[in-house]
Amino acid sequence: MLVLGILSLVVCGALGPIAWYMGHGELARINAGLVSRADHGMVNAGYICGIIGSLLMLVGIVFFIAVMAAMPFGM
Repeated sequence: MLVLGILSLVVCGALGPIAWYMGHGELARINAGLVSRADHGMVNAGYICGIIGSLLMLVGIVFFIAVMAAMPFGM
């Protein structure tokens, strides 16, 4: 999860929702006691990076739409 979360911040924002989803599932498994708590910190960091990457991607999309809407049609 940590690798996907970091990649969503640095390379491709589309990996953010994937890291977010996978991190959420893994944290649920850790909290249920199905998986060792040893990797809780790394999973949580990847989960948070996935959330931030998703939000940055959404901000970028909104910015792109705003810029395209402000451009005249003749260009």
